[in-house]
Amino acid sequence: MSKNDQAPSSDSVSRAEERAAYWRANVTLLGKLLAVWFVVSFGFGIVLADWLNQVQFFGFKLGFWFAQQGSIYVFVALIFIYAKKMRALDRKFGVED
Repeated sequence: MSKNDQAPSSDSVSRAEERAAYWRANVTLLGKLLAVWFVVSFGFGIVLADWLNQVQFFGFKLGFWFAQQGSIYVFVALIFIYAKKMRALDRKFGVED
């Protein structure tokens, strides 16, 4: 029986399951953050802009502000949130630098 014909060890199976769990957690985090960005940039900046324009924010209509500045600020904040959450996720799964 060659080395390739052997059944996978429980250690390699548990590592594969751990990698799959890490990837699932990463994709879940990405999905949530992208959903927030979509709602802010597309929802607030385009779809709900007329409704939000009834509110003034620093002298600008709120819908206009989200379309021009707000979605960019949220995107930058999401980058920092992603970095912090991924650092915690890496520690949890033991794959930190």
